[in-house]
Amino acid sequence: MISTTRKGILAIPWYILLPVVLVGTGVLVPLIYLLVRAFEADAETMSTIVFRRRTFSLFLNTIILTTGVLVTTTLLALPLAWLTTRSDMKGKKIFTLLGILPLAIPGYVMAYALLGMSGPFGTSAELFGVPIPRPAGYWGSLLALTLYLTPYLFINLRTAMLGIDPALEETAQSFGYPPRIVFFNTVLPQLKPALYSGGLLVALHVLGDFGVVSLMRFETFSYALFLQYTAAFDRIYAAWLALFLILMTVSLLFVDARLLRGLRLSRSGRGASRHRRIVPLGSWKLPAYLFIGVFVFASLIAPIGTIVFWFLSQSDAINLSGLRSAAAGSLSVSIPSAVFAALLAIPLAYLGVRYPSAISRTFERVAYVGYAIPPLAFALSLIFFTLQAAPFLYQTLGILIYAFTLHYLAEAMGPIRSALYQAPPQIEEAARSFGYHPFAAFFKATLPLLRKGIIASMAFVFLSAMKELPLTFLLSPIGFETLALNVWSYTIEAMFADAAQYALGVVVVSGVFVILLLRQEKKT
Repeated sequence: MISTTRKGILAIPWYILLPVVLVGTGVLVPLIYLLVRAFEADAETMSTIVFRRRTFSLFLNTIILTTGVLVTTTLLALPLAWLTTRSDMKGKKIFTLLGILPLAIPGYVMAYALLGMSGPFGTSAELFGVPIPRPAGYWGSLLALTLYLTPYLFINLRTAMLGIDPALEETAQSFGYPPRIVFFNTVLPQLKPALYSGGLLVALHVLGDFGVVSLMRFETFSYALFLQYTAAFDRIYAAWLALFLILMTVSLLFVDARLLRGLRLSRSGRGASRHRRIVPLGSWKLPAYLFIGVFVFASLIAPIGTIVFWFLSQSDAINLSGLRSAAAGSLSVSIPSAVFAALLAIPLAYLGVRYPSAISRTFERVAYVGYAIPPLAFALSLIFFTLQAAPFLYQTLGILIYAFTLHYLAEAMGPIRSALYQAPPQIEEAARSFGYHPFAAFFKATLPLLRKGIIASMAFVFLSAMKELPLTFLLSPIGFETLALNVWSYTIEAMFADAAQYALGVVVVSGVFVILLLRQEKKT
């Protein structure tokens, strides 16, 4: 393995370092410009902005929503993960798939479904004659985000439970501890990394969410930033709102790093790991099936049923031209973003795997900044930067693809980095011994081994880009349409029938890609 300990940055070839530096510059420069714009105000104005009562109210709303979603997703994901890994219930593979599939329903589509099934003319009232109170505000946002984000935590916890050595539980049980004590004292501590990483992912999504809180009319920093942009565009106040969001994100990342510091949960023995013990549910079997059934109904059946109901209830013919235009718009951004993100992820992942050092780790972390920063804040920083440095790029398709690429670059890096770890460096070194230039040796020997990782990374980015709303809303050209934009714009006007075909398009495309990615992961 190549190291940079002696020559530092000079040991990294220029054709690897150049795209890495471009990525770092592309992420950091707009953020620096956002910081500059925020501090353009005088001290009195800044004091008024920072300490005004509305800022504190936005901060409190954002905190309680994030905390509430973390609590509810944990209460749902933890028992769901245990039931699908440790219990004797039938159909665990099917229930696992059903627990993950809500990822195909973006938060704003989930909010659309909740609004569409409630109220005096909603799905429930029309089909069953039972009107459901229309969700709104905090509780509506909490419900929609919980149903959408639970699979993120469920995947992390389920994977962690499958990796726990059952010998730990057997040892605790041999001392006479009851199952409940064994779970809380032995199993739960082993799940800390999964809880932290999954919880961080959930919290980042809540902080960056704009679609759900705008449809539910609950004011968080993201919603206030949206209102400031559309209603009364005060650039300094908007910049400060974006900085508050970024500060909360950085605080989350810092807390996560502190919690994981020094955490060691690996096995100390050399013996073989035993098979997991299956726990009989006994009299709890019926409540377990009811629990999973209610979750699947709330997160999958009811939302999809509502979308189909409104789709079929359209009095006019399906607007095929509008659907084609929106789908073409989504594809025109998603496809190039997926390709560019994968291309940039290759040198970044290669740097981290083949040149491990403090320098490579720093560059990797910079790449993750674009993903961690809330989309509206990142979009606003690009708006400020392009208006000042390159106004010809403002509200063009190019800047939108640029934003998508940098924002989802972190998603593209994972599969490629995993593939690089599995690609023996000796093959590339052998190619060099035959006289190939290092660049040519990479293309001849290593790149073919990365094919599956590259395809998976492009699929991840494509799936995320097809569902993206905040970046598209702020950065897209005038008149530009996507499936996500049309779902949101029709729903906010309570035009549920008009939004249905676009919501159905998002769900179908996302569902197909989620299933394909799960099948690919299973093969891997």
